[in-house]
Amino acid sequence: MAKRDKSRQGSKDDVLLRVIPLGGLGEIGKNMLVLESGENIIIIDAGLMFPTTEMHGIDIVIPDAQYVYERLDWVRGIFLTHGHEDHIGGLAYLMEQGLDAPIYATSLTRGLLEVKLREHKLLADAELHTITEDDKVEAGPFTVEFFHVCHSFPDSVGISVQTPIGRVIHTSDYRFDPTPVDDKPTEEDKLRRWGDEGVALLLADSTNVEKEGSTPSERTVETMLERVMSQAPGRVLLATFASNLGRVQQIINVARRHGRRVGVVGRSMVNNVKIAIQLGYLDIKQEELLTTAEMESLPAHEVVIVATGSQGEPTSAMVRMSLGDHRQITLREGDTVVLSAMPIPGNEELFNRTVDNLFRQGVDVLYHELGNVHVSGHGGRDDYERMLRLTRPKFMIPVHGEYRHLVLHGRLAQQVGLPKSNVFVVEDGQVVEFGRFNGSEEIQGRLGERLSAGHVFVDGLGIGDVGNVVLRDRRHLSQNGFIVCILALDEYDGEILYGPEIISRGFVYMRENEDLIKRAQEVVLKVIKKRAPQQVLEEKIKEALANFTYREMGRRPMVLPLVMEV
Repeated sequence: MAKRDKSRQGSKDDVLLRVIPLGGLGEIGKNMLVLESGENIIIIDAGLMFPTTEMHGIDIVIPDAQYVYERLDWVRGIFLTHGHEDHIGGLAYLMEQGLDAPIYATSLTRGLLEVKLREHKLLADAELHTITEDDKVEAGPFTVEFFHVCHSFPDSVGISVQTPIGRVIHTSDYRFDPTPVDDKPTEEDKLRRWGDEGVALLLADSTNVEKEGSTPSERTVETMLERVMSQAPGRVLLATFASNLGRVQQIINVARRHGRRVGVVGRSMVNNVKIAIQLGYLDIKQEELLTTAEMESLPAHEVVIVATGSQGEPTSAMVRMSLGDHRQITLREGDTVVLSAMPIPGNEELFNRTVDNLFRQGVDVLYHELGNVHVSGHGGRDDYERMLRLTRPKFMIPVHGEYRHLVLHGRLAQQVGLPKSNVFVVEDGQVVEFGRFNGSEEIQGRLGERLSAGHVFVDGLGIGDVGNVVLRDRRHLSQNGFIVCILALDEYDGEILYGPEIISRGFVYMRENEDLIKRAQEVVLKVIKKRAPQQVLEEKIKEALANFTYREMGRRPMVLPLVMEV
């Protein structure tokens, strides 16, 4: 793989194109990529990532777009490949930070984005353009074209950009499905034609590179749905991603064949289905959908419920049902629940907990370990090799995947015939430059500078105000708890007016450890025998209590001394 070589760094005058990944390389989610030529930038996608279990209290994670904020007048357009959260979910937050440029998206992607922008009170000022796979957009020195791709989101497109180094193709998330639900296969003819004309750079999805062969057709899920709905004695409840509208249409189709009606629950699912119906992406009328009252009152064998919560998200509809605290739907014996998704890496704990809780409700549960409940929207190794052979790029950068995925995809590109020096395996923030370097007439590639492109945390209404230090404190509190020592001293003679009062949370239960608390108070009294400035006293108390708690309990709670001079 290409390594940084400082000897190859030349002047920036000969750089024709800079590729700047700000999210999605070395991780799953928050996809965002910048193409830069001169003082012109286009952005491909602006997604979010859901927090890991280590990110205590964080709602979502978005890309660090500081590089773009410093060059806002360079941005010629934002191009969205499809409407999944990891591709559009961060855009509203970035716009709140100042990002303002024309946005181009297919009809359904635009519809879902408008909901988000309306919630953020940004819709009125946003410049939105609807595109199809047949459109061309001029954006500064870039000519942007599109090609339809099969994915678990209808209306998905890949992006082809004519740049000063030639054609750059961004595959987005894709697979080659011979029998797609919407009967619209990935546009191989375009890819083959562009490959014949010459592709300078391929930016290719790497998510499923570990999976041998090709991803099965989405229609294989239909076989599972047929079996479940024919055999289930009562209601069938299916959890899937709210943006997987192709799966929702399959559920509707199979339900009709078995004399069942469909209802949807979960805010994002309800919103997405409503928009998809309005735009003609779902073959069902709004009035045909069951109300929540009908989901509970109709004969059970006539009901199918589609819900959010396939990943065990704490506030989702399916998780609330699994805990028995959903306001409108109560699970009951005879129900069959299908979790129609694979757990996202790192999310297995939440997923498994939801499965256990569903079983506790007395329902039958079907999930990925027990049947073919889900087909990935991403291709396998054979799909990735097919893309490489269709486009035959001169250079290749694997995108969308954890680091091992990028490395394995880079190796696959070499097996197909790309020179090792032309494959750039990089992570977020690592700039890759293309141009004519050192007097060469040929286009060459090299690694540029490394930018800051870490996580920006969204916590409540705050964007970026929670950093690693705050997360470290939260982690410390979650593991060891804290104790507070409150002490009031006379500011003239240093006499104790109040305290020391010791308060414990998450360290020990105070009522059952009164002797320990008394001994902690004695430790504090010994420390403050000699008068000292307030700050010095607080440091001494902190050190003394930290040593005491570790000596007595083998624990290291956070110690918060509060000394007041009255």
